[in-house]
Amino acid sequence: MPETRLDTDRIRAARGAIDPVFLHSPLYRCEALEPDLGCAVSIKLETANPVRSFKGRGTELIASGVGSGSVVCASAGNLGQALAWSGRRRGLDVTAVASRSAPATKLDRIRALGARLELVDGDFDSARERASDIARRNRIRLVEDSLDVETCEGAATIGLEIVERAPSADVVLIALGGGAMATGIGHVLKDLAPGVEVVCVQPAGAPAMTLSYRERRVVTTESTNTIADGVAGRRPIPEVLDDLLQVADDVVLVEETSIVAGVRMLFEQAGLVVEPSGALGIAALLEDRARFAGRHVVTVVCGGNVDPAAHRLWVRASS
Repeated sequence: MPETRLDTDRIRAARGAIDPVFLHSPLYRCEALEPDLGCAVSIKLETANPVRSFKGRGTELIASGVGSGSVVCASAGNLGQALAWSGRRRGLDVTAVASRSAPATKLDRIRALGARLELVDGDFDSARERASDIARRNRIRLVEDSLDVETCEGAATIGLEIVERAPSADVVLIALGGGAMATGIGHVLKDLAPGVEVVCVQPAGAPAMTLSYRERRVVTTESTNTIADGVAGRRPIPEVLDDLLQVADDVVLVEETSIVAGVRMLFEQAGLVVEPSGALGIAALLEDRARFAGRHVVTVVCGGNVDPAAHRLWVRASS
C-alpha cells in the first residue's frame, strides 16, 4: 500500500456516505476516438451527475461528517457547486469564495444551488486566502480541496470503479490541479492495480504542481495562463505533493492548442460537452501518440461546466 494520507479501507467505506447519484459513473470504450489517437481509449465520465463534475464525491464525505452548521470553501467553480449541493440536502449554510474572473456559468450554478457566493479580485489562490479569513473570523469549518483528505478519498472512489470495471487498463490519465483526484485515484491504483501506469496531466500555463513534482519540493508560480480554469493553481499544498510523489508515475504538461483540440474531439467524436480540464487526458494523447500507441488508456473526463460561448469558439477552432 502506498504511504499516503489516504486509506483504502476508508475509501471503500466512503461509498456508503456518498449519494449514489455520484457513484458508478459511465466507463466505456470510445472507439470513435481511437483512429486519431492510436490506442484503445476508455472514458470515465464524471459529468453525468447534478453538479457535472467529480467534486460531489468529496463534498458528500465532507458534508456527512460536518453534521450541521456552516462551512466555507474557495472554489474555481466546481467545488462550490458540489459543496452547495451536498450542504443543501443536509441543511448546512454554505459560503463559496471565487474569483470574479471565474466562468459565469459556474458562479450562477453556485448561487442557484443555494450557497452564499463571495467574489474576490485576483485568482483562485486569492479566493483561498479570503475563505481562510472567513473561516477564522466566523469560527466555521473551512473546506480545503485536496488538503482535506475527504476530498481525496471521495475522488478515490473513481479509482475503485476503474479497477473493478477496466481490468485491462494499462494507463490512467488524470487531470492535475490541486491534486485531490490525482492522489485519490493514484492511491487506489497503486494499492489494488500496481501495474497500471498513473499519468497526471496539467496545462503548461499552470504548471506549479508539475514543477513541484519534478523538483520534489513545493514550487510556486506568480501567475497562470490557461483556459483550464479548474486546475489553475499557483501554490501547491505540501501534504498533497507528498502524496502525489508516492502515487504518480509521471506528470506531463500540455499546450493550450492541444487542450482546445481535446475539447473539440470529445464533442465531435464522442458527443461530449466538457470543460478544458476534462480534456487534459485527450490533450496528452494528442501530444505523445508514440508513448501510448497500442495501449489501453483510461482518461477521466472530470468536468463539464463550461461557458457555452467559449465552448462554441473552441469547437469551431481550426485543427
